[in-house]
Amino acid sequence: MAKCAVTGKGTTSGRRIVRKGLSKMKGGIGLHVTSATKRKFKPNLQRIRVRDENGTVKRVWVSAKAIRSGAVKKA
Repeated sequence: MAKCAVTGKGTTSGRRIVRKGLSKMKGGIGLHVTSATKRKFKPNLQRIRVRDENGTVKRVWVSAKAIRSGAVKKA
C-alpha cells in the first residue's frame, strides 16, 4: 500500500513545527521555533478494481486524486 499504481504518489516525510511567543504586531519579539518533530504525509489510497489495456480486471491501490481526475477506468 505504499504507492499509487497510476501516479506513483507515495509517502513523503516532513516536520511538525511548533512556534511559541508573542507576535511583533502585538508587542512581542516575534514567534520562535521551539521544536520540529518528524512526521509522514500519506496519500489517500483506495483499493479499486481497474480494467487495464488488455481488458483484464485487477485490484490496485490508486490515489483519490487519480480517481477524481478520471485517470483510471473503474471495472
